[in-house]
Amino acid sequence: MIQTPTRLSQTIPPLENGDRLSCDEFERRYEAMPEGCKAELIEGIVYIAAALRFKSHGRPHGRMMTWLGTYEAETTGVEIADNVSVRLDGANDPQPDIALILDPDLGGQTRITDDDYIQGPPELIVEISASTVSIDLGSKKDAYERNGVQEYLVWRVLDEAIDWFVLQDGQYVALLPDKDDITRSRIFPGLWLDRSALL
Repeated sequence: MIQTPTRLSQTIPPLENGDRLSCDEFERRYEAMPEGCKAELIEGIVYIAAALRFKSHGRPHGRMMTWLGTYEAETTGVEIADNVSVRLDGANDPQPDIALILDPDLGGQTRITDDDYIQGPPELIVEISASTVSIDLGSKKDAYERNGVQEYLVWRVLDEAIDWFVLQDGQYVALLPDKDDITRSRIFPGLWLDRSALL
């Protein structure tokens, strides 16, 4: 019996947590993964999301989507995206929980590529963070800061806290509430958050 050569050389390797890849290789492997897999490339390292729970992710995510979706519905020139891959640079292809982008004709930094990805830094990124706090406030925050994401909001669900950062002179600084305990976006007029009410 004659054996035919194996097709291993033609098989696309699956993504594994901790893989170190370029954006091109990450996207090639990601497209071959089973439906429903959520993965990101942060600073050249692959992170595959664990199963998401209701109280620590689903409910807070839904509340953030409602808040930002209401803002989008009432505001011309902005668009919201849920769990979409963002091409930032050669080592970062994150899939933030939520992105809010400004129309390029109004000064927005992103464009939608021919293959339907966001290219460039969204003006606002939101992460719902339970088990991923160290990544969201570590390497992911560094990548967003370096690539010019203007505002970055992290809801640390288990800590019952919200961190909202704004890019100032190339570095993130905390965007703090005013005397009425309302935090106001510097990029999106009228986008206000009452953290206490939300929490």
